[in-house]
Amino acid sequence: MTWLDRQTFLGANSEQRLAEMTVGLVGLGGGNSHVAQQLAHVGVGNFVLADADDISLTNLNRLIGGTSWHVLKRTAKVAIMKGMILAINPKARVEIHRKQWQLAGDSFKRCDVIVGGLDNVRGKDELDAFCRRFLIPYIDQGMDVHKLGRGHGHLVAGQVVLSEPGSPCLRCMGIVTDEALAEESRKYGAAGGRPQVVWSNGVLASLAVGLVVQIVTPWSRRARPGAYLSFDGNSGLVAEAERFRRWNAASCPHYSSIAVGDPSFDIRKFVAGNVSAEPVPMRWTKWIMRSVRKWTSSE
Repeated sequence: MTWLDRQTFLGANSEQRLAEMTVGLVGLGGGNSHVAQQLAHVGVGNFVLADADDISLTNLNRLIGGTSWHVLKRTAKVAIMKGMILAINPKARVEIHRKQWQLAGDSFKRCDVIVGGLDNVRGKDELDAFCRRFLIPYIDQGMDVHKLGRGHGHLVAGQVVLSEPGSPCLRCMGIVTDEALAEESRKYGAAGGRPQVVWSNGVLASLAVGLVVQIVTPWSRRARPGAYLSFDGNSGLVAEAERFRRWNAASCPHYSSIAVGDPSFDIRKFVAGNVSAEPVPMRWTKWIMRSVRKWTSSE
């Protein structure tokens, strides 16, 4: 018996697959703290975390794992998440970066999937472009509160989008628009942040975790690449977004299918027996082995 026996429906090799995969989490202030906790519980073995901020008092309404003691000590969010993950799974490997994710690009290139917890449109756009470049599935979470009008209260709503090769990107789905980027630029530096609450963040994070697990285990097959799940917090309903359902373009017009890869990549570094080689993302393994055989046979 193991601590993961109750999720054997994920497949005969699911425990090993989850233990071997690497998940990158960018931004840890709200939804991604739920994601970190849940992924540790399901047995994900490798994490790359990036967030430049320390915990503050205003984070306590939504930061899973954060405590008033952490606030007093001004603990880095990445350190809080690392401690929480290791408390759940001591065998996990957790690489932390207390800085902007762009300054840790080499680490995030190794990830099998990246989950974003960013609350700004430009950050989402940049992370989606990075993941498209390196063929990494990207899961974006977004939550907001909208005033419905005098006497009608507020609408809590959000979405989870999986952007991956063969699927629409965030621009295709209207998550990132030129208008939103321009509006955000005009408001740059303004005080205050978007309303956030722990329960809606938790719903969106759980949907994101389900997509992560679905990518590497055979428990359920998606009909096509990508996903766009819309959440209505007032009714409690989650549904596939109509925009995604109707998207039927031959390919994403924003990112060329040939504008991918790392110019500095050298396949010879990954020849079997080279102990100095860096860890290789699971999604690359089959492609690398085919390339190695082709390269060695041509020598």
